[in-house]
Amino acid sequence: MNTPLWKPSNQKKEDSLLRDFSKFINLKTSNNFKDLWKWSVENPEIFWSKFWDYSKIIGDKGKETILKDKVFNKTKFFFDSKLNYSENILKKRSDLDAIGFLSESGYEENITWNDLYKKVCKLSAYFKTLNLKKGDRVAAYVPNKIESIVSFLACAKNGIIWSSCSPDFGVQGVVDRFKQIEPKILITSDHYFYNGKKINILGKISKVLEEIPSINEVLVFSYNKKEKLNLNDFKDFDKVLNKSELDETFERFEFNHPIYILYSSGTTGKPKCITHGAGNVLIEHNKEFMLHCDIRDNEKLFYYTTTGWMMWNWLVGGLATGSTIYLFDGAPVYPKTDVLLEYCQNKKINLFGVSAKYIDHLKNENFNAKNLDLSSIKIITSTGSPLAAESFEYVYNNLKKNVHLASIAGGTDLVGCLVLGNLFSDVYKGEIQGQSLAIDVDVFTEKGKSTKDNEKGELVVKKPFPSMPVKFWGDDGKKYHEAYFTRFENIWHHGDFVARTSNNGFIVNGRSDATLNPGGVRIGTSEIYQQVENIDFITEGLVVGQNYNDDVRIVLFVTTKNDEDLDDEKIKLIKTRIRKNCSPKHVPAIIIKVPEIPRTKSGKIVELAVKKIINGEELNNKEAIANPESLDFFKNLSQLKI
Repeated sequence: MNTPLWKPSNQKKEDSLLRDFSKFINLKTSNNFKDLWKWSVENPEIFWSKFWDYSKIIGDKGKETILKDKVFNKTKFFFDSKLNYSENILKKRSDLDAIGFLSESGYEENITWNDLYKKVCKLSAYFKTLNLKKGDRVAAYVPNKIESIVSFLACAKNGIIWSSCSPDFGVQGVVDRFKQIEPKILITSDHYFYNGKKINILGKISKVLEEIPSINEVLVFSYNKKEKLNLNDFKDFDKVLNKSELDETFERFEFNHPIYILYSSGTTGKPKCITHGAGNVLIEHNKEFMLHCDIRDNEKLFYYTTTGWMMWNWLVGGLATGSTIYLFDGAPVYPKTDVLLEYCQNKKINLFGVSAKYIDHLKNENFNAKNLDLSSIKIITSTGSPLAAESFEYVYNNLKKNVHLASIAGGTDLVGCLVLGNLFSDVYKGEIQGQSLAIDVDVFTEKGKSTKDNEKGELVVKKPFPSMPVKFWGDDGKKYHEAYFTRFENIWHHGDFVARTSNNGFIVNGRSDATLNPGGVRIGTSEIYQQVENIDFITEGLVVGQNYNDDVRIVLFVTTKNDEDLDDEKIKLIKTRIRKNCSPKHVPAIIIKVPEIPRTKSGKIVELAVKKIINGEELNNKEAIANPESLDFFKNLSQLKI
């Protein structure tokens, strides 16, 4: 029997918000999470209605909780309710800090609840002078700063749809995303820092504007308030705020009114524009913070993220609990390995969130936190990629013994979690503790039946849930259906390969499709192809992910014109092109010249087949491949030996 690494005490269980909510709904669970989860999926109408009340959502709740439809994603939650997301986020009035910020350069800022409220109200007033209306889009190419959150909340206040990219994306990556949604204005900053380098953003903006004609105004904030902006045709963010009136009206919109557009890439075409609803994400984030993470008023939350990752949206949602959130912008191990942990110490952080890759990095560096005071941290959350069993042990042996380590998994598709932590369950190495409350999570075999304990299968959701995407922008419904509902009829197929354990926990074994996932960041291969195929000496490319050191590394295979050799100079050129026009995360770890790219009989390249071969998996259905002999090259490549 697997021995737990951590057990919540009986007192901790009894004092938890999870227990308090159980009492609120008059459910006698004996602090058993499996029983509570089972009740929640069997009684979703009661659960969500009661949780609206418990989390004190401001708005008109309406008469009915769920409007059911035989089509999975056409079921509506709180379909006759009205609310304003920003009104719920900004309900706290205080001179205490709402947001803290630290740059890797050492530059630090903070903003109180009262000042945050005022700035959001002023910026929302300015948006109205630009004739920005409900449903219009605002794009943000921004570092992880306070101004970014102010801008987002001002949009949400007015019913404007927000969409953001982190500044490490190249021009092409930005254009591929924002051009699809036709934003009216662009918000950006003058520069940012990463790994000791000051990197200019404004130099890229003219190229972005050339490609996106819908943008008619650019709003720029200074990264460092001590430095003056030198702007020509762009507007100064702070000057705009200073001149604006205070608009304290909070119009309430329908529950699933679009609040932001996030991006997820498949293997072909442009990134998908996943559109989420305001009430949908508000109630889901409230649930995850309160019932799964045990977060309450006046606590301190810090997640290392960028504005291009859904965890940024998740972290902002933590403000609704009355907690202070903390931002860090820069490289996670610069200027020193423990910069994030030191930040936790100095700010007395209660929830510390990172990627599994970050924990693995600390482990590989043999870092020990014995010289730091991490006593304030009550929960460490890890996501982005599966957290290996050894990394669980590392956290308890080297970071903090008495801590709730919650590996979590879900993603951009729901801006939240399908499986995550809770304070009723023990923590076992390599395992996520359990399902998300009121989301009917299961693991299916290939034939669509529930798996047995420890049997690997596909992560699915059997019933509708609030934080499903409202739609894919510009989609007639076809892409949405293809993304989630083609594998199993009217069942949400998430694309993760998992196993449920005898502890009611979950072990995630990675993505079940060909989408790249290095460091937990999903990357579409089409973005890499777009750059590679524009290089003179390359005729074609194929990119896959190889399982490597409990993570995934990107491997690019290319064919060359006239069978030219692929020397170091050419490899450097390829990597530079991808880094510049996409992002550093898109850069392949290994580039290999191949004689031929395998294809299906319909002419499509077969990424999944190559992926399986280089990861030592069995390959079936070779008859679908037009040139199956080409697959032999990919077997036992010396460059890919681990």
